[in-house]
Amino acid sequence: MSRNRLFSSLAFALSFALGAATTNVSAADATPVPASTAQQPSGVYYEIFVRAWYDTNGDGIGDLNGVTAKLDYLKSLGISGIWLMPINSSPSYHGYDITDYYGINPQYGSTADLERLVAEAHKRGIAVTMDMVINHTAKDHPWFVDAQHADGAHRDWYSWTSKQPDLKAISATDTPIWHAGDDGWYIGVFGGHMPDLNYDNPAVRAEMIKVGQYWLGKGVDGFRLDAAKHIYVDFKSDVHSAKALEKNVAWWTEYHDALAKTNPNVTLVGEVSATSPKELAPYLKPLGSIFDFPLAEQLIVSARSERAGQLSNLLKATYDAYKAAGDTPHIDSTFLSNHDQERVMSRLNGNLDHMRMAAAMLLTLPGRPYIYYGEELGMEGKKPDENLREPMRWTREAGPGESRWKPSSVNQGQGVSVQAEQDDPASLYNTYRTLIGWRAQNGALRDGDLTVVATGLPNVVAYWRNDGKQKLLVVHNLSGKSAVWKPKGDLLPKDATVQLTTKPQAALEHGALHLPAYTTVVLH
Repeated sequence: MSRNRLFSSLAFALSFALGAATTNVSAADATPVPASTAQQPSGVYYEIFVRAWYDTNGDGIGDLNGVTAKLDYLKSLGISGIWLMPINSSPSYHGYDITDYYGINPQYGSTADLERLVAEAHKRGIAVTMDMVINHTAKDHPWFVDAQHADGAHRDWYSWTSKQPDLKAISATDTPIWHAGDDGWYIGVFGGHMPDLNYDNPAVRAEMIKVGQYWLGKGVDGFRLDAAKHIYVDFKSDVHSAKALEKNVAWWTEYHDALAKTNPNVTLVGEVSATSPKELAPYLKPLGSIFDFPLAEQLIVSARSERAGQLSNLLKATYDAYKAAGDTPHIDSTFLSNHDQERVMSRLNGNLDHMRMAAAMLLTLPGRPYIYYGEELGMEGKKPDENLREPMRWTREAGPGESRWKPSSVNQGQGVSVQAEQDDPASLYNTYRTLIGWRAQNGALRDGDLTVVATGLPNVVAYWRNDGKQKLLVVHNLSGKSAVWKPKGDLLPKDATVQLTTKPQAALEHGALHLPAYTTVVLH
């Protein structure tokens, strides 16, 4: 790298420094993106709870037109795709119990509003995926209302028994699995208000494929598949059942192949709660992508402890398992938290340095990273679930457009808002914007494979990213103390240079990499 290019990278890092507090450069003036790469996609997705996002009709509830209104915010952040939490008709605030798979929750708008959102998103190069909740329906769904009668046309769309079952039997989610209906007992893994559909019934399979094809026909790009492993993993005894896994894989293969006839490029990502890569890997072939829960947990643990810990071993085990799973591409959908988990900033006890490092690791690893709305601001939130899904904070003082669906459970002040953080070059928002920009501008960070490098330092993580055209070495100092790492042997080429850094004090001198506290460096 030339001295001029290195100076440009360092200036760029200073203006958006992870933790830098001294700069007079505005955020608007500090994004030197080469014209040839300015429009490259980052591949980063963003999860939105529509109710909490942005309100355009003054009723205090976020709506689909509100998502459309804020597409330019997402574009500015560098987002390539959005995941809309459930928007179908539902009696609940969260929407994970659907009463009409072909309808839009009227609080959110109409099908026409969704089509407009999709069209405007596509103009900006942003894909739109919907939450598809097809493991179960709402108890109020007309199908289940009909199924309550032993002779109902939809009786076999759910799993019933007329003889009293073992009411102490436990589901795969550690809750009672049998629930009393009007005429017998039915399976509801997530509770009696969410009766499970019976996927051994061909009519159910055909209908759910029809639902997916319908929304693809409206322009949606794909689906986040809720409770993907629970189609057949119902009882506690099913959790490690090879038969249940085989039936899940067969169904999702059928589903994907059918949807691909409508859109060959359909994007599917499965929610498969698991504790190891081996549990996740079988779902890669039928779905193409799955959420990486084990990695999400380890990234938070490593950032909070300021130690790599088991991160390197987990990364190796993950990609070894994925390679063994078969067909490519295998897209690891990475994340730090979602709507079911305590927000990252709360898990990190409000430590901004730890938050920056967690983000830096997430956004320099392979896969399709997902950001939960407000994560880029450092929004906090602890259980119960409602407190994890609070209104997005747009302005310093709550004003028109801000969702009022529930009051805040935390008091973070005016500084945790889009308005405040966009104006602060050293904010967490601008940290995210910078890291996402790195991913967009460097194919190796976006599309490259991964090779973990042993550093010999407990606080320093390193890995190569290589897409065949570009090879980059990413190094993170997770600790609050500066570190010096001297790579062994010929790991680095003699002309290696610092291409990107989050703190301008980072330097490669005489074969030794000097890393200030809480720093990420990319070497070329």
